[in-house]
Amino acid sequence: MRSSQRSTATASAADGPACGPAATSIERLQERLGYTFRDQKLLRRALTHKSASTSNFERFEFLGDAALDLAVAALLFDAWPDASEQQLTLMRARLVNANALADTARRLELGQCLQLGVSERKSGVADHTSMLADAFEAVLGAIVQDRGFDAAAAVVQRLFETQLAKPDADLKDPKTRLQELLQARGMSLPSYSLLAKHGDDHAPEFLVECFVDGFDVRAQGRGRSRRKAETAAAATVLRRLEGR
Repeated sequence: MRSSQRSTATASAADGPACGPAATSIERLQERLGYTFRDQKLLRRALTHKSASTSNFERFEFLGDAALDLAVAALLFDAWPDASEQQLTLMRARLVNANALADTARRLELGQCLQLGVSERKSGVADHTSMLADAFEAVLGAIVQDRGFDAAAAVVQRLFETQLAKPDADLKDPKTRLQELLQARGMSLPSYSLLAKHGDDHAPEFLVECFVDGFDVRAQGRGRSRRKAETAAAATVLRRLEGR
């Protein structure tokens, strides 16, 4: 479960029969991943949401989350030999936050492959950032189960090759960069509002909104801590403002 994101869908399979992907979609997904599963059942489970079956991707998501963090950390460690621990941490956060993972999932057209309950499919949850980030991690977890960590790390390297290779001159966190951008433009600082807190005490999830009054721009972010949720929201606002 990525620091921001866990699906909020609550309907169950009792709502009706699940809506599953076509075999051709599964094949194309494996082509885009550059990986073919030896055990196709693992991939099918990794694409199954809890609204469709009790045999779903939640456990794979847990495994994929850990594998992704380790794979990206190792790749950054090798690619940036002079970077400090703090710089490496910031670079990893940019690569593995929920928004970035959802973007990768969209490039893979992963949402088209998800097996969902009828109500989830109709509501369009297959394209929600949280759903896509979770499902992407689940697929990585399934690869670990299929052929081990090295196979999953190789997929991560292929998918993130461009981001790993391009220079990253500014290693400040999104909240700091957003504040500096607004100050340079003579604008007021952003405000952050806690919208909700979900989950158990040992695994909370925070939903935060970042709002920039002068531009009337707002965005939401999720995280396992309030700070991480604020950082995710600030990153989205920053991208929008940098395009103006």
